Amino acid sequence: MNKLNKTKSFWVSLSLALALVLGSCSKDFLDTRPVGRVLEVNYYQTQDQAFEALVSVYDVLQWNDQWGFTMFRFLQNVASDDTYAGGSDASDQPSWVAYDNFTLTPNLGPQRGFWQKCYKGIYRANLYLERIDGIEEASEPFRVRTKAEAKFLRAKFYFDLVRLFGNVPFIDHTLGAEEYFTIDQVGPESVYPLIISDLEAAIVDLPTSVSSNQLGRVTKGAAEALLARVLLFENDELKMGQVASLCESVIQSGEYSLLSSYGEIWTKDGEWSTESVFEITYSENSTSDWGSFGWGGGEGNVGVQFIGMRDYNGPTYATGWGFCPVSTELQGDMMGDPRYSQTIVDASVIPGASYTPGYQNSGYFMRKYAPLASNVAPDGDPALNWGNNIREIRYADVLLMAAEGLARSNGSEGTARTYLNEVRNRVGLPPVSSSGSQLLDDIYTERRFELATEGHRFFDLLRTGRAEQVLGGQGFVQSIHQYLPIPQQEIDASQGVLTQNPGY
Repeated sequence: MNKLNKTKSFWVSLSLALALVLGSCSKDFLDTRPVGRVLEVNYYQTQDQAFEALVSVYDVLQWNDQWGFTMFRFLQNVASDDTYAGGSDASDQPSWVAYDNFTLTPNLGPQRGFWQKCYKGIYRANLYLERIDGIEEASEPFRVRTKAEAKFLRAKFYFDLVRLFGNVPFIDHTLGAEEYFTIDQVGPESVYPLIISDLEAAIVDLPTSVSSNQLGRVTKGAAEALLARVLLFENDELKMGQVASLCESVIQSGEYSLLSSYGEIWTKDGEWSTESVFEITYSENSTSDWGSFGWGGGEGNVGVQFIGMRDYNGPTYATGWGFCPVSTELQGDMMGDPRYSQTIVDASVIPGASYTPGYQNSGYFMRKYAPLASNVAPDGDPALNWGNNIREIRYADVLLMAAEGLARSNGSEGTARTYLNEVRNRVGLPPVSSSGSQLLDDIYTERRFELATEGHRFFDLLRTGRAEQVLGGQGFVQSIHQYLPIPQQEIDASQGVLTQNPGY
């Protein structure tokens, strides 16, 4: 948590200049080191400053520490039937437990961290879009490309907000003080047009690829894939043909392909491979400690530390904190699937290994982002400096979205099966020959196993109307838990502008 904003609500923090604390992402193009604070009034004078400001928008993607530990993908696993909350005991991270068993309240849950992160990202993106055209020395190609990047990022932050909260303040520019308590809280139908228009504009102006020293910057393929994901979640059957078209553009671009080995995806060599359409980049070289972590969270992926086995002693892995133990449901469902060993760690079969069972211990742990002994950071606190990138959009996901779009739009079922079977063939599974509703079920099943523990399952259950059926035993009620509660602190600070979501 940025100490400057630690006691500020979203409403108050909007008035801050933010001073552009330029966190470095420390890999490739994002290796931009902060050299101190510059007042906003003196900033945005040069193209170099504009580039640093753009990095500060990207930097928000990394944040895992806004009002508690709020790792977006891992917490979506907790909400789904992929993993439990875990930890040392039920009091370790109460907000995680509340999300796991849907005992959320306006004051308990991960919502405040998600809210703060997204709106800080939106503020930075809005500010960038307002200032970039005023920099006389900035070249036109630089302006065009970086505005497209800022729009992609703003769309990403708003998409996360809409999926999580539904009814949110709509802010498409930096606010003056007189506007703070006059903004509108609107439903998804009023936010999707901005998300879609931002991504459509980004698609036009983003490059199809980036050089090796710019890995981390978004591309046209990333914007097309994110827009397809947005339209799938919007769940308008009339837009399924557009989903398929967007994904087929990514497929036909020739920029992406499946790695031959499923396990290679999660290795260091698998970062920014041909299967990566977009990743959130972390670094093991930032030497963060707990003092610097409180000032923006550092550059490492602390989520990796969270999911490791507690007090682990043995080969291959490093010790962790025992969160996100894999559910017995996922473990049972994946038995026999070729992706099992790259998705699930079975602690009982590791020779000579021991660990301390924690809360909701199942004996099974997440493998894809597991803390490996070979990846321990050379400096700083190891827990805070894991360099594992989050695979935000994988090519396999694009193939499955394309198949779903075709199957739901009366498109070519043969092509849909081709895309589905390409994913299956990679891991040695036999092709499917289904059609109609069975083909769609097969696509959903494949998403379940191919993307397991990557944070997609909960949203897939929501958008396909199966959440209450699958998660009802965890306490999920569709009319309440399709959205998180609006953070009570934000409602209290808004002077009546915000209203709470139903059921809370």
